[in-house]
Amino acid sequence: MLYNIRIDRKKVIYIQVYSKIKEMIESGLLPRGSKLISTRELSSMLEISRSAVISAYELLEKEGLVYIQEGKGTFVSSVCIETNNQWSIDWNKKTSDYASMAVNLDIIKTELKHEKSFISFKSIAPDDRLFDNEELKRAFLNTISLNGNKLLNYGYAKGYEPLINYLLNYMANKGVEVSNKDILITNGFTEGMDIVLASITEKGDKIICENPTHNTALKLMKLNSLDIVGVNCEEDGINFNELREVLAKNNIKAAYFIPSYHNPTGRVMSYEDRKTLYNNLKKYNIPIIEDGFNEELQHLSDHISPITAISGRENGVIYIGSLSKILFPGMRIGWILADKELVKVLESVKRSRNIHTSVLDQAIFLEYLKNGGFERYVKRIRGIYKEKHEIAIEMIKKHIPYKWISKEVALYILIKLNKINSRELLERCHKRGVVFTPGDIFYTDDKGADTLRLGFSRLSIEEIKKGITIIGEEARNLIR
Repeated sequence: MLYNIRIDRKKVIYIQVYSKIKEMIESGLLPRGSKLISTRELSSMLEISRSAVISAYELLEKEGLVYIQEGKGTFVSSVCIETNNQWSIDWNKKTSDYASMAVNLDIIKTELKHEKSFISFKSIAPDDRLFDNEELKRAFLNTISLNGNKLLNYGYAKGYEPLINYLLNYMANKGVEVSNKDILITNGFTEGMDIVLASITEKGDKIICENPTHNTALKLMKLNSLDIVGVNCEEDGINFNELREVLAKNNIKAAYFIPSYHNPTGRVMSYEDRKTLYNNLKKYNIPIIEDGFNEELQHLSDHISPITAISGRENGVIYIGSLSKILFPGMRIGWILADKELVKVLESVKRSRNIHTSVLDQAIFLEYLKNGGFERYVKRIRGIYKEKHEIAIEMIKKHIPYKWISKEVALYILIKLNKINSRELLERCHKRGVVFTPGDIFYTDDKGADTLRLGFSRLSIEEIKKGITIIGEEARNLIR
C-alpha cells in the first residue's frame, strides 16, 4: 500500500508521506502492530530522499501513531480508528423471499431454545461417545502420508473416484444393478436432496411424499416452491388406496419416499410394499427420490433391498445415501446414485454451487471404510441403540398416555398422544429441563398436533428414564 503513495514534487515531500500513512492508520488500512517498510526501502520505492521518509516517520512517532523498536523497525501503534457510522441498511427489507422462508423454516431458530444441561430428545444424531476415534485417526494418518499433497488441492465436482467406486460396489452388494448408474458425492443428504429438486422440478410442480415425512426434506420442497401432496401413513404404512387416487387425479412431477427407518415413524417398509409403491409410480412415469435413511441399523429385521434394487436396469429411481445419522455427521459425506446421464446433469449443478465436497474428508472416509472400521462400529452400536430403544419403549408405556407408538427400532420413537397437544406439553416439560420435537413439523397438512418424536441416541439410560418420567408426569397433569 505504501508504495502507491503519489508524490507531488511541488509540495513538501515528507508531509505528503506523513499524511498518507496517517490516513492509512486512522482508516484501519494499516492495522495495529503492522510493520512499516524501512525508510531505505520506502525512499527507493517512491524515488525520494531517505531523509524525507525519516522525517515523516519521526512526525508519526511524535503523534503516537507509530513506535520504533530498536533493531526491529517501525510499527503501528494502538490508535482510535475512524469508522463510517451513518449508513445502515434494513436487511429485513432487502432479503429475498427465499431467505425469509429459510429463516421461518429454520427450527433451530424458531423452536424453543434449551440449555446444555437439559435432557434433550430433539437430536437423532449418533452418540459421539461411541465413535472409534483411534480407527479414524489411523485412517487420517494413512491418507495424509500416502496422498496428502493431492488431497489438499482442488478435486472434482463428481467426487473422489476411489470413493465413488467403493460406493458403487457397496450399492451392488445391496442388490442394486449399477452398470447403467453412477454416483455423485455430496455434502450429506441435504445437499443431495436440494441438487435433485433443483435439477428435476420447477416452481409450482407437484411432489408426492409420505405424510408425515422428514422435516428437512419438507423444508427443501417448500424452498423450491413445490406443491407438496402428502399421502397418509397408517400404523402399518402407506395408504395405497389413497396413493392410487392421488396419482390418478394429479399431475405429479416427482415422488419422495423413505422406505427404511422412516423419519419420524421409524417404520421399515416391507419388500412387498416397496414393489407396490414402485409399480404404482412407474405406471405414471414419476421419478422416485429414495431416501436411504439409516439402512445399516438393522436391529430386528433382515436386510430389505432398497427400491432402487427393485428397479433393476430401469432408471426411474434416484437414491440419496448418507451415513451421517450413524457415523461422523461432521464429515458431511453423502451420495446420489442415479442414471448415468442424470448424474452428468447433477454434477454440473453441484459444480455451480460449491465446486466439490472436501476431497480430504472423502479420502479419510474411504480409508476408514476399507479397513473394516465401519463394520466393527455398526456391529457394536446396534446392540447399544437397541437397548436404549427397549428401555425408552418400556418407560413410554409405563408413564405417557398414548394412542400408539412407532414399532420399529430406530434412533427415535414417534408417539401419538391421547388427546394432548404436544406443544403445550413441550412448554411444561421445558420448565423442568426436558425438550423433544413436536410432531407437527413432519406433516404436510398441519396435522400432528398430538404427536411428538423422541430421539434418544445421544442420551444415557439414566437420562432416558428421567426424561420420559417427566414427560409422562406433565402429560398426565394436562389431562387432569
